[in-house]
Order: sequence, then structure tokens, then C-alpha cells
Amino acid sequence: MKKSMCFFVALIVLFTFIGITEAGAEKITAFCGSASKPATEEAAGVFQKKTGIAVELHFSGSGTMLSQMKLSKRGDVYMPGSPDYMTKAVRDGVVDKGTVKIIAYLVPAIDVQKGNPGNIRTLSDLARPGVRVGIGNPNAVCVGLYAVEILERNGLLSEVRENIVTHAPSCSSTAALLVMKKVDAVIGWRVFSEWRPDKIEAVFLKEDEVPRLAYIPAAVSHYSRNKEKAGRFIDFLTSSEGQKIYAGWGYIAGEGEARKYAPKAKIGGEYRLPADYN
Repeated sequence: MKKSMCFFVALIVLFTFIGITEAGAEKITAFCGSASKPATEEAAGVFQKKTGIAVELHFSGSGTMLSQMKLSKRGDVYMPGSPDYMTKAVRDGVVDKGTVKIIAYLVPAIDVQKGNPGNIRTLSDLARPGVRVGIGNPNAVCVGLYAVEILERNGLLSEVRENIVTHAPSCSSTAALLVMKKVDAVIGWRVFSEWRPDKIEAVFLKEDEVPRLAYIPAAVSHYSRNKEKAGRFIDFLTSSEGQKIYAGWGYIAGEGEARKYAPKAKIGGEYRLPADYN
């Protein structure tokens, strides 16, 4: 009787272990900047239905996500909201450089509350007395870094900084500032107005006011134990089916379309925050 019980217990342990192994093999983890949040959530759901591979998504500021991956030494995919943080991830040995692919392009813009009650039409309007401006935290959020770069390159950083009332911890929370009417304007992405067209509208910058266009890259992590599945997920995001999902949320698929907003702007690269900004 005792031997039978021991054998039964051993079988339970064995099948439990097999179940955990199979479940682990059918799930990957992606650390993402929230600039891609709505489209990536939808794409991950479609990918799971097609392949049976679940994607556990973590969203926050791109710098915060990179730090979490480095500290925990885990994660299968890194997908920041701009090339700046992918450059850091490659330099720090977090991702395989050869697996980096561009998912979608992002165009900087001034985003305002629907109807533009503050009558903000230009970048210099952000320096008007009483205008409440929000940006992402430039130390950890890609769109915040681009905001500082835009203001600095246009000679408006010190003036507009007087009106910056908050630094949001992610791209999605930057957009949420307008939905909650916490600010009159944010320096964000054009796509924010596609996320919530009922609450947000975009005021486009002049062509020569945009020093850089951004893109959302994705790469397989060096920490991944499921590199093949991580690569399949990235391949799906760049496939025609994946790109349709991003286009449906207002993201731009091609460089040519992005350049219509700023033909002379650089694409990619890395901007370093001014030493005295903090």
C-alpha cells in the first residue's frame, strides 16, 4: 500500500513538472515601452490565437522596463518606444543586435484636449503664462526625452520648463494627463490622438521644429530561454497582419509616410539629456 502511494505521488509530481515545463515553453515575456500599448496588446492576443504562444506583456517607461530586465535578468523581448533605449539595450548587452526590427514609426506632436480650449497652435504657445504643460519623465520615458530635445533644439527649453507642471512615468500616462484634464498640452506622439480621438487632438509641429522622428523597435533578449518563440512574435508584429493591427491604431508603418511630417528630420540615434536638466 505504501509503495503504491509513493508511486502515485511520484506520478503527480512528474506530470506537474511536465505541465509546468510545457506551460513555460508556451509563454514568452515582453517588456515594452507604453508608446505601443494598445496595438501591442491586440497583436499579442491575435498571436496567441494563431500560435498558442501566450505573451505576458509588461508596460511602463522604456527606461524603467530596461532597468527591470537588467536587474531580474529575465524577459524574452524588449520593445521600447524609441531607438534611444534600444541603443542602450544593445550597448548594455541586454538584447541581440542582430534581431532588432522596426515595428512602427512615431511622429512628435503637441497634443491638446479635444477642441483645444487653450488655443495652442505653436510650440512657442507652450511658453505662454498660465499654460499647463506635461511631459514624460525624460530620465525613463522616451517621449519625455524627445520633448526635452525638441524644446532645446528650438531654443524654448528654459521658457517652457517654467510651465511644466508634471513629469509622467510612461507614454500612456502622458496621454492620460489630457484625458483627465490635468494639463492643457503635452509634447507627445501624434498617435495619442488616435488612441482617444474623443478626448485628444494633435497640433502638428512645423517641419523644421522636429529634430528627430522616432520608431518602435523590438529585439530578442539575451536572457531569453525561448529565443525562437520570441523571434516568431517579433516576426508576427512586422508581418502584414501585425502591421494592419498597428495601422488600425493610427501607427505609421513606413519611413516614407513618417517623413511627410518632417522630411529633413533624423531617424534613430540617441539624444542625451542636458547635464543641468535634472
